Amino acid sequence: MQRIHSLSLRRRLLVMAMAFGAFGAAAQAAPSPPTPHYTITDLGTLGGTFSLAYGINSRGQISGFSTLAGDTVEHSFVRKSSRMIDLGALGGPHSQSLAGINELGMATGAAELDTPDPSGEDFCGFGTHLICRGFVWRDGLMLPLDTLGGHNSAAAMVNNFGVVAGYAETAVPDAACPPPQVLHYRPAVWAGTKALTLPLYQGDTEGAAFWLNDLGESVGASGVCATFDARYSMPFRPDHALLWRLGRAIDLGNLGGKFNNAAFGINEHSEVVGASELAGDTPTSGFQHAFLWRRGVMTDLGTLPGDQQSAAIGINNYAQATGVSVDAQGDTTGFLWQHGRMYNLNDLIPADSGMYILDGFGINDHGQVVGLAVQLVTGEVHGFLANLDNGGSTAVQVRAHQAKPMLSAQARRQIGVWVHAKRIGVRLAK
Repeated sequence: MQRIHSLSLRRRLLVMAMAFGAFGAAAQAAPSPPTPHYTITDLGTLGGTFSLAYGINSRGQISGFSTLAGDTVEHSFVRKSSRMIDLGALGGPHSQSLAGINELGMATGAAELDTPDPSGEDFCGFGTHLICRGFVWRDGLMLPLDTLGGHNSAAAMVNNFGVVAGYAETAVPDAACPPPQVLHYRPAVWAGTKALTLPLYQGDTEGAAFWLNDLGESVGASGVCATFDARYSMPFRPDHALLWRLGRAIDLGNLGGKFNNAAFGINEHSEVVGASELAGDTPTSGFQHAFLWRRGVMTDLGTLPGDQQSAAIGINNYAQATGVSVDAQGDTTGFLWQHGRMYNLNDLIPADSGMYILDGFGINDHGQVVGLAVQLVTGEVHGFLANLDNGGSTAVQVRAHQAKPMLSAQARRQIGVWVHAKRIGVRLAK
């Protein structure tokens, strides 16, 4: 009797094992999520030949900046109902929005006053050496934000409660700053117009916050003062990617490198994206890779095939990320990352679009993507909006491994002039 029970038990265990094996095989054989496909819209400009789209909210409103006619002045814009609104400046010539836009249509950025910087700094990289202040814009009103005692500040994102994240100067000089930068700057948040400083990682001297969510969590980096860096649009070398939570700076770690580690975006699930250098880096050289940080673990997202560097800039609440991948020649390609896979955005848009996507900066919860693209015929560089095409590949003939274009001299000149607007720099042809 015992033997019969044993055989019966063995049979049951065998059946269970086969069932679980079949379930595992079925799970492994489950189809991958379908490849997304997009239609693409050229957002145009404010009269010049260059524009850049950086943030997009769930209502499809877009923030960015563009040159005016003549290409000597750039202004921030907000695009609502297919209309690009010029936000102006704060008395000086230039403004710029490398920032998001919240659900209320509030946008942020940095704008010049008409006052020369007393220290001779060029904090926002416009080349004018005027004081530059962070701003919040809503319904036609641009409101300047305070500093931490110095002359300059910059705003990076405003959440749906009106809290702003960015960075601001103190009144204390930093002898280690290369000219023209003179003063220390700190990561900051603004509730109203008053700046409140965020802590640095132990031993670091400077810092910046680049994004925040509605939970009050901010992300960015701290490190040291450095020569103006195109990747961060400021005189900065970020060494520690940080998450600020409840007034505490949390080091997110790195991908092996000690330098140039920064967090650029965070969603409402506290998932963070950014860029980190790999092992073997030095203060002036190294390869950055895009990362996703969730629940204490930083994952290397890699690059597009054949490329060397990447950075993840935006993330939505479905853990879809956008960013840029860079090859050995310094040429850039925008990417979409989802479900463990990095897609070349140019392989997902119509073959006859006439545009090549250089950078993916922002993504909302509807999967709409904004960024920077080059017009293949004219060579002009414009902001774009990519909308998911619900018909998929049956409705849109998408590209198959679109080759990177040979950028015109005009396109390279435009990117070179406004390269400080990019989180990953472009090495220009000699």
